[in-house]
Amino acid sequence: MRISEKCADCLYDRQKNRTDNEEYLSEIRKLLENRKETDTSPYMVYLFNKVHVRCFGTGADYKDIKKNYNDLVLCMEDSLRDGIEKAEDPLAKALIMARVGNYIDFGAMNHVDQEEFLSLFQDTEMREDDRQTYDSFLKNCAKGRNFLLVCDNCGEIVLDKLLLEQLARRFPNLTMKALVRGGEVLNDATTEDAAYVGLDNVAEIISNGEAIAGTVYDMMPETAKKSLDEADVVLAKGQGNYETMSDQGRHIFYELLCKCDLFTSRFKVPRLTGIFIEEG
Repeated sequence: MRISEKCADCLYDRQKNRTDNEEYLSEIRKLLENRKETDTSPYMVYLFNKVHVRCFGTGADYKDIKKNYNDLVLCMEDSLRDGIEKAEDPLAKALIMARVGNYIDFGAMNHVDQEEFLSLFQDTEMREDDRQTYDSFLKNCAKGRNFLLVCDNCGEIVLDKLLLEQLARRFPNLTMKALVRGGEVLNDATTEDAAYVGLDNVAEIISNGEAIAGTVYDMMPETAKKSLDEADVVLAKGQGNYETMSDQGRHIFYELLCKCDLFTSRFKVPRLTGIFIEEG
């Protein structure tokens, strides 16, 4: 997705809120002013982080935040699984819960509020406007062999694990893989985070090869490219993956919460509306 001037201003303001270092902010401003039409917000943040390391010797540290939210949702895991298994359609329930998990986004959100996150579990019924996409998703899963989940944030990946459990139960024909970030970026999930929450017990974990909060095909190692190319069904989670993967001619299901103006405007919905769509 193209970066609008409003998005560019938002990206700059987020960096300005982190530091008043003029050298750093000057570099950020130059990157934004010289961005290409094809550049996405996740790619710009990838470039920002390189400047951050050059100026400060290290990237922003989200390790404690990631652990806190992984632990929070892990503490809920048994009760959430119980609610899923008691549902009339456990897979549909797991999909909606996995979408709720997309709230935990320290890249798109000015403020991540734990109470607001927990309140979203009060409504985990699939909406009628999700049904058409869901029916197509089921048909594709029934005839497919390789399933790829493109992961997003920590905490969220615990709910992704519950989703993959239900998917494997419903479609034993599917081989499960999960694509995670190749390095530390924001609160996004890495291979280490996936192992911490046990996602590796339900899927083969693949690294996208870079510390980027999205999925840029040309930046991926051959193993990740092969997994994406060979997947019969791809489910990509979150705004960053949508920004970097959409309009690329691939058949992909996207699941996310609309957390910023770019997405609420694109889909013409209120903030924190869940989206489940099919492209291609």
